[in-house]
Amino acid sequence: MSTLLDIKSSVLRQVQVCPSFRRRTEQEPGSASADPQEPATGAWKPGDGVEFFAHMRLMLKKGEGRQGLPCPEVPLRSGSPAPPEPVDPSRGLRALAPEEVDMLYEEALYTVLYRAGTMGPDQVDDEEALLSYLQQVFGTSTEEHTEAIERVRKAKAPTYALKVSVMRAKNLLAKDPNGFSDPYCMLGILPASDTTREPRAQKEQRFGFRKGSKRGGPLPAKCIQVTEVKSSTLNPVWKEHFLFEIEDVSTDQLHLDIWDHDDDVSLVEACRKLNEVIGLKGMGRYFKQIVKSARANGTAGPTEDHTDDFLGCLNIPVREVPVAGVDRWFKLEPRSSASRVEGDCHLVLKLITTQRDTAMSQRGRSGFLSHLLLLSHLLRFEHPAEEPNSSSWRGELSTPAVTILCLHGAQSNLSPLQLAVLHWQVSSRHHQTCTLDYSYLLGLLDDMQAHWEEAPSLPQEQEEGLADSFSAFSEFGLQLLRQLRDYFPATNSTAVYRLELLLKCLGKLQFFQPSFEICPFETELNMDVAAALKRGNREWYDRILNARSPREQPGPQRLPGLVVLADAIYDDLQSCYSVYASLFHSILNVDVFTLTFRQLERLVAEEAWVLTEELSPKMTLEVASGLFELYLTLADLQHFWDSIPGRDSRSLALAGIHTPFLPAVKLWLQVLRDQAKWRLQGAVDVDTLEPVDPSSRHSSSAATAGLCLSHIQELWVRLAWPDPAQAQGLGTQLGQDMCEATLFYTELLRKKVDTQPGAAGEAVSEALCVVLNNVELVRKAAGQALKGLAWPEGAPGLEGVLPRPLLSCTQALDDDLQREAHTVTAHLTSKMVGDIRKYVQHISLSPDSIQNDEAVAPLMKYLDEKLALLNSSLVKGNLSSRFHFTLEVEPREGTFPAGPRLRAALTPPFIPTGSAATPGLSTAPPPVNAEALVTFFHADGQGLPLESLRDGSYKRLKEELRLHKCSTRECIEQFYLDKLKQRTLEQNRFGRLSVRCHYEAAEQRLAVEVLHAADLLPLDANGLSDPFVIVELGPPHLFPLVRSQRTQVKTRTLHPVYDELFYFSVPAEACRRRGACVLFTVMDHDWLSTNDFAGEAALGLGGVSGVARPQVGGGARAGQPVTLHLCRPRAQVRSALRMLEGRTSKEAQEFVKKLKELEKCMEADP
Repeated sequence: MSTLLDIKSSVLRQVQVCPSFRRRTEQEPGSASADPQEPATGAWKPGDGVEFFAHMRLMLKKGEGRQGLPCPEVPLRSGSPAPPEPVDPSRGLRALAPEEVDMLYEEALYTVLYRAGTMGPDQVDDEEALLSYLQQVFGTSTEEHTEAIERVRKAKAPTYALKVSVMRAKNLLAKDPNGFSDPYCMLGILPASDTTREPRAQKEQRFGFRKGSKRGGPLPAKCIQVTEVKSSTLNPVWKEHFLFEIEDVSTDQLHLDIWDHDDDVSLVEACRKLNEVIGLKGMGRYFKQIVKSARANGTAGPTEDHTDDFLGCLNIPVREVPVAGVDRWFKLEPRSSASRVEGDCHLVLKLITTQRDTAMSQRGRSGFLSHLLLLSHLLRFEHPAEEPNSSSWRGELSTPAVTILCLHGAQSNLSPLQLAVLHWQVSSRHHQTCTLDYSYLLGLLDDMQAHWEEAPSLPQEQEEGLADSFSAFSEFGLQLLRQLRDYFPATNSTAVYRLELLLKCLGKLQFFQPSFEICPFETELNMDVAAALKRGNREWYDRILNARSPREQPGPQRLPGLVVLADAIYDDLQSCYSVYASLFHSILNVDVFTLTFRQLERLVAEEAWVLTEELSPKMTLEVASGLFELYLTLADLQHFWDSIPGRDSRSLALAGIHTPFLPAVKLWLQVLRDQAKWRLQGAVDVDTLEPVDPSSRHSSSAATAGLCLSHIQELWVRLAWPDPAQAQGLGTQLGQDMCEATLFYTELLRKKVDTQPGAAGEAVSEALCVVLNNVELVRKAAGQALKGLAWPEGAPGLEGVLPRPLLSCTQALDDDLQREAHTVTAHLTSKMVGDIRKYVQHISLSPDSIQNDEAVAPLMKYLDEKLALLNSSLVKGNLSSRFHFTLEVEPREGTFPAGPRLRAALTPPFIPTGSAATPGLSTAPPPVNAEALVTFFHADGQGLPLESLRDGSYKRLKEELRLHKCSTRECIEQFYLDKLKQRTLEQNRFGRLSVRCHYEAAEQRLAVEVLHAADLLPLDANGLSDPFVIVELGPPHLFPLVRSQRTQVKTRTLHPVYDELFYFSVPAEACRRRGACVLFTVMDHDWLSTNDFAGEAALGLGGVSGVARPQVGGGARAGQPVTLHLCRPRAQVRSALRMLEGRTSKEAQEFVKKLKELEKCMEADP
């Protein structure tokens, strides 16, 4: 016992005489008092430091999102509607005069009343419905509407014409000896009188333009046209266009013949000459006359040598031509039932009007202009400006509107390109007065581009109108891009999508640029976009600067606003990089990020240089704080640029900006030191020296101190001062300030605990335990924070290295805190050691008549209570050292006569006390190793024999201690080793599994073949199972990239046959590692509930062929199956699992979670 007291006295003396950082601090001039130094107060408001550190946390939080490059997408994207875009009614098409509206109304009525052709399924065929719709569109009364209809009915009916485009034919019959034909087409309009035949006659014989016709009477033709002859082909391509006048839309029909030309005379030329004589409106001659005329002008031989062969015909009633036209293949028909024809003919038909008795036509208004006005009028009616959510409108016109536009476009003979141009002109102008969906506009441009490539020609007037619409739209789009941040904020996904579509629309305009004779763009579009973005950047910058930091204000008042401006610039550049940059570059090839960064960085750098020059002579604590925060943001801008590959901040205007900020940074760090002390002082004042919650064993002030130190270290990392020499000085001073603040905190704790009532009389004081835990927590926090003050990156050869002054400071602080902990420990255990000595003396003086258990009972009860209290009050490290300190007393007492008796009495109850009798100790890891306990109770041969001590309990304890010292991965490896060692008690109870494994060195992969299983457990109600096998490699950390694989489910069987081969790409070295194995888990598949566990087996990879090095008789040869007996995890496997359950690491918790899920599958199994 005297030895223990000597040790304690020695320790106390060492604490008093050892030089320390505390002594250096206390011996500074002006610090003669032994009380903790009060932090200095200056111009900064002292308070309790809470406000200062709250502001510092905001700075740190602001920097958390500025580490490295931002994500490609902004994390928080709002799905709310996009901001409304500006509209200007004056940018639309001009308003019509009342007289023009009346003429347009008449034009629309005329179109409906004199419609011709077949209506489509998506069109309105009801004339009254169409007229009623027009009345609503033009807002006329019933009387006015009726009068207008009557006027239009009295007007002259339009002249109709049929446009026929003979495109091509395919799969015609071969009529020539060479296996081909020389086809040509002859087509014309059959008048109404020729179509009124008996149905039987029409079925038996069809009209045809053919030679030598002896059937029926003469068949006149209005206009007969002939295509060119295509020689030696069965798939001719003509692409010839014809126009036929129609007298009676309801009865006239188009007739077309295809012949194989065998004559030397041009029938085409003869037909044309004949039509010149006849005229378009005269009656046609017989086809035989055409042939005779051709013969008379040629040099042909006998008639039988020059007979054309019939290849097929078509008869198409004009009334069946759709209103929108038709573009399709027609099946060729025979002229009689005896004819044999094959093939198809591709025609494009469209029914138009050539003369219209309307006011607009009489005044020379073209159908193109009339259609433009009509479309604009209908669009304004269908999509009014006051309609809510108008920006999502995609041009969905009503069915009557679509029908009327289709009728008018067809009757006006407008081509698909002209219709597409009209829709774009009207919709793009309407968009500038009432916002539309950009996807609709983009679709119009795509449609126009498709038709433009087919027929890239427009009349000059129409082309000029299209160019004007392009110019107006591009001007409107550039205005929006100038205010990019207002109309397309990066945090609004709807707005960003609208921006993408707008850019695509502008990009489409460039496609048409080379095709215009009168170019609508003075410069390249991407140059205009870049100019608009630059102008918008400057306007945005000036707006924030004038609102936050007007130049007419004094420098100190401008400083907070400039900080806000710099933060706004950084956030804007983040959005530009993560959202806008990819859109502009991929669509318009505009580097918007570089453009914006260069411009804004130069502007804010100029502002910062001017302001720092103005404020340098007026440096105060408030100014230093503002400049410090401004510098952090400017440095973040530089780091942002540096983090982009291929960028160098040395070319920026901010290069060297740190130099004028150095005085402000030094002054702010002094403020930080004083505020840290004030914060710690306030935390200790309100501390009750009680654990903050049941799971923590330190008080509130320790958490505050650790947080302050952590924030200081994080701030240094974010500061990242670029000048190495200056960074060394700043880091050293900051480290010394942190050490000083840490010792200041421990002194405040010791002073407070000394004033606690009742602390001196308790054997184990809870307040002292809390103080000891606080010191330990702050010691670790300070050590971690000081390690973070290494040289910043960029110092040659010194990255991550602490300077010598800071290293000495760190070592001195650690020594001081260790001594402080020993001092508190001495106070904590001094009375407990005295009490133990009294109990031991009482045992030594007890008579022999008292049993050992009875004599030791008071000591055992005392130890149980005090050790339980220590276990519940101290953290792990402190508890371990306290146990060592306490248990060392007992071996020293073994020299007096009560020693053997004490050991004999302590042995049976002591181990249970530590594991079960004391609930507080049951969950804590054993503080000492098993051999120390054996040595203690053996007492150099005077206590219990070693054989009795090293029994089963000792072995289990030793194993748990060994696992406790192992890392998480070593415990996981032990888990798999135990699986390899376990054997089922009843080999046939869970069944067998046959597998085959070998390693393919050339492919560096492991081949695992699951062959079959037998005698599996019946886990379904039908007495069978639906088994499948999960194959995985373990431990997971040896094969981190390998995923488990599974066989197919074999339904309703206890003897499944799989024969499935799996490959795992793993290196052979990993397979040779300790514990490496293949784990086979057999599961019963359930459709309506979780799968059931059926059994498992493990196969070590060390003995697999191709993995292990060649050995005599070692390993299974390739191709030989291995039979594994399925089993369930045993107790020896669960020991490592229990150790992992107590670990808090992510790896251990995920491993345990996976096994727990497997155990749930086994709970309901037999």
